[in-house]
Amino acid sequence: MSEPVNDAAANGTELLAEIEALEQKLQLARASITRRFIGQERVVDLTLATLLCGGHGLLVGLPGLGKTRLVETLSTVMGLAGNRVQFTPDLMPADILGSEVLDTGEDGRRSFRFLPGPVFCQLLMADEINRASPRTQSALLQAMQERQVTVAGQDRPLGQPFHVLATQNPIEQEGTYPLPEAQLDRFLFQIDVPYPDRETERDILLTTTGTEDAHAEQVFTAAELTAAQTLLRRMPVGESVVEMILDLVRSFRPDEPGVSERVAQTVAWGPGPRAAQSLMLAVRARALLQSRLSPSTDDVLDMALPVLSHRMQLSFAARARGDNLADLIQSTARELKSGGLAA
Repeated sequence: MSEPVNDAAANGTELLAEIEALEQKLQLARASITRRFIGQERVVDLTLATLLCGGHGLLVGLPGLGKTRLVETLSTVMGLAGNRVQFTPDLMPADILGSEVLDTGEDGRRSFRFLPGPVFCQLLMADEINRASPRTQSALLQAMQERQVTVAGQDRPLGQPFHVLATQNPIEQEGTYPLPEAQLDRFLFQIDVPYPDRETERDILLTTTGTEDAHAEQVFTAAELTAAQTLLRRMPVGESVVEMILDLVRSFRPDEPGVSERVAQTVAWGPGPRAAQSLMLAVRARALLQSRLSPSTDDVLDMALPVLSHRMQLSFAARARGDNLADLIQSTARELKSGGLAA
């Protein structure tokens, strides 16, 4: 009867050693990224968490805040083959996926040959994704969900791993096409990129206006990142964390029995099951990045906003009142953690 116990202890020791080794590599990766993307520790951690979870991220911020620089640096540090697509109103799906061309061989015979588009990579930067038409935006739906695309009736696998980091300008809406709810739900996080504080901006000023530019060093390989994603899913999660995730996600569905009157009067539609799945991965990634072996309810509180903010919509009346979705998410999460919504 002692062998299963010994096996469990050995497996636990092995898991602990793997997590500790991954934590050390993540600290190196963070240090390498922040040499080129100065400050903004929250943004760096969320983008790292996106890759650790095997997901996609939507970076929302004004032009000139370093979003492109961050994605390029991530590609180098994490050892991923990256491509960039500038989304414009005239961009077509074939410009992303690729297309078939008619070739004539030396023997005179003609045949179709597939020319892969920029989506065939491991890290795709979709710059200003909301500037392309809905037809072009939809070209990424299958890629983001299934890690493959269907062109000319043939399924073609993408890079392993495959991630999309898209950028969006939060204020310039003229000539843009808002992302549909189905596509927003495929983004693990919405990562808001704010203005830097004064000291950070001073460091940026001094670092980027000299004769030499800081460079990032590769820390991971694609295979190591894939192994890290598998390891993250093996991390234990306590029952209290699971229950808080379920309570939080379900508390924002206006038709859910027992939902609070505030949510019922404020939220037009709430998050689906993918939000709970994303939170489950996100809390593990935050624990890893903070050198902890398992997540806590504090992690749920911290990751609620980036996971839920793009998966919910305020009602027309709530928008007219000037209600704030971020305040609603954070206050509800705090009440759940403190037991205020336990009933």
